Amino acid sequence: MALKKRISYQWQLFIPLVVTLWVTIFGMTYWQFYNEREYRRAQISEQLSLINARIIAAHDRDIDVTAFADFVCQYYRDNPLYDLLRLSLYQDGELSRTWGEPISLTEGERENARSSVTAPNTDEAIKRSNDGRQYFYFSRTSSDDERVVVYTALPFDNDILSAAVPSYSIFFVMFAVAIAMTVLTFFTTRYFGRNISILRSVAERAANDPEFIPPMNYPHDELGDITRQIIHMYNERLQALQRQKREHAVAMHAIEEKARSKRQLTNNINHELRTPIGVIKGYLDTVLENPDMDDDSRTRFLCKAREHVERLVNLIADVSAITRLEEGGEKITTEELNFHDIAYTIASDVEESGSMGDMTFNFDIPLDCLVTGNYNLLSGMILNLCKNAAAYSKGTMCELVCTDEDNNFYYFEFRDNGVGVGEEHLPHLFERFYRVDSGRRRNKSGGTGLGLPIVQNTVLAHGGKIEVFNGKLGGLTFRFSLVKYKEPRTKN
Repeated sequence: MALKKRISYQWQLFIPLVVTLWVTIFGMTYWQFYNEREYRRAQISEQLSLINARIIAAHDRDIDVTAFADFVCQYYRDNPLYDLLRLSLYQDGELSRTWGEPISLTEGERENARSSVTAPNTDEAIKRSNDGRQYFYFSRTSSDDERVVVYTALPFDNDILSAAVPSYSIFFVMFAVAIAMTVLTFFTTRYFGRNISILRSVAERAANDPEFIPPMNYPHDELGDITRQIIHMYNERLQALQRQKREHAVAMHAIEEKARSKRQLTNNINHELRTPIGVIKGYLDTVLENPDMDDDSRTRFLCKAREHVERLVNLIADVSAITRLEEGGEKITTEELNFHDIAYTIASDVEESGSMGDMTFNFDIPLDCLVTGNYNLLSGMILNLCKNAAAYSKGTMCELVCTDEDNNFYYFEFRDNGVGVGEEHLPHLFERFYRVDSGRRRNKSGGTGLGLPIVQNTVLAHGGKIEVFNGKLGGLTFRFSLVKYKEPRTKN
């Protein structure tokens, strides 16, 4: 199919070019022959007119016209072109001298020739047939007394007109040139036809196959360069479309994932809200429906209701925090912070408040550990890790340690010496409201189930990364990074 198209393209170029070439070559050859013939005809007419003019001029000067005519005829007949020259001299209406066959005109023809002359010295060419041949006829009459009339004639045939025309061998030369040009045109059009066929094939495959990436091995000429440039632009456009599709797919997946996450969060929140609200309602209904309840029971019920109210308040606060981090994590306000001071403050607070029970919190962070971050979010992150360890690890100690640093980040580990979790649970610890087992059931601890997701989103919002695994101490180890603080560059 491609071969047929290439041949078709070649002949579409070849035939018009060859026809134009042959018409041009032979048209110019014919035009040259025609011009040469017309030039010869004009030259003969001019010479015959000149003969008549010289003889009449000799008569006007009282020169022997006969002798002068003999000289003129002898001079012209030495030229093979004028070998058949005929000249007739009439004086007083009678034939005085003739060279060659006499030119005899009837009186009416002579009168017609004389009457058509607009000036005495004007020649009149008369074409007429004589024994089947055409002749150049010229006449001229003396201007003073009109006694002398000269007639000249020369056969009007192809031999005479073609005497000065180039030889017919020129046709063979031009034919050879036309053949050579035809061969050259054939190979040229075949070359261009092949390139056009390649370009057409690329265009068809590109239109029918979205995955098609055309090759770039084309001739190193102008047409090949144009083809490569077109294919280069096509490849760039194809790659841009593919990137756009991938980005669109990623964006759609992110949107769908975000929507799914919101639906899941909403469902989980509804579920988590039902339990404390139901418990609170139950305690309050019991108190209200039993006005004779003793003071100790009423106080115990109200304290239980208050505990669940606090859990409900914490849940709402955590939901608000994680929503803010997920939707506006890139817009958090950051500043230069000393992470050592933040850890020191948290350690003092949990020790004074006793919020971690029997568990101790230690830290080992350089004094000049400057990070870029939000104070409240980073403080909340450390506090959430401490609360998570105190509530679920069943250990006696947790610590925050700076393990490494590079040009851009500080690297930290928060670890406890508790029981850890099964390996199958590790990938899910950052999921909201995820439950592990009875040893970590938050119904007993009062946790909201959003502490670790808040920790993860805080680290990500600050440009760092976080991972969790069972550490060497037996409990969980959270490894995360925070961006170093760098002085802003001043413009020179």
